[in-house]
Amino acid sequence: MAAARSIFIWAALVLAMAVPVVIASTSPFLAWREPIYIGAGFAGIIALALLLVQPLLAAGWLPGVPARRSKRLHQWLGGALVVAVLMHVGGLWVTSPPDVVDALLFASPTPFSVWGVVAMWALFGALLLALLRRKLKLKPLIWRQAHTVLVVVVVIGTVTHALLIEGAMEVVSKTVLCVLVLLALIKALFELRSWMLIKRPRV
Repeated sequence: MAAARSIFIWAALVLAMAVPVVIASTSPFLAWREPIYIGAGFAGIIALALLLVQPLLAAGWLPGVPARRSKRLHQWLGGALVVAVLMHVGGLWVTSPPDVVDALLFASPTPFSVWGVVAMWALFGALLLALLRRKLKLKPLIWRQAHTVLVVVVVIGTVTHALLIEGAMEVVSKTVLCVLVLLALIKALFELRSWMLIKRPRV
């Protein structure tokens, strides 16, 4: 029974992450686009997919992954998430520098750009907070609260950014992935009680 449950969870996770990417690869929006632009777009899709895994690792919900390894994977995938965002923004910069400058200066006429930039800076903030945690000597409660706030901004900003874009991602699969990302975050926040020093005991 436990083995079947584990297989179901892993299969559902792989499908939730892979299906939007596969469908996007067949999008007519990719026709005549430069390879760098396409790569940048898929880097953004992968970043969105990684956001689904992060709360699952933080809460230790992935079957077959011990708590210590889950924490380590959470850290490594956080770095991979930053790399994916840098590739996303960098690729767009190469293909259209003025649009990226407008977005970074919050001068872009497209609302999705604002949400994406806010999410990006929040992600960078979370990375710096993790790297400087020991040097800053933050108390566990303060660090956890700050990390939680930044992560919430990252997820809300990224999901809104993705939903507002009319691009390669198919609407239904994109919406399902975004909803799953939000649900995973919300459940993890309440399960871990990230705003409290004492975590909720697991049954």
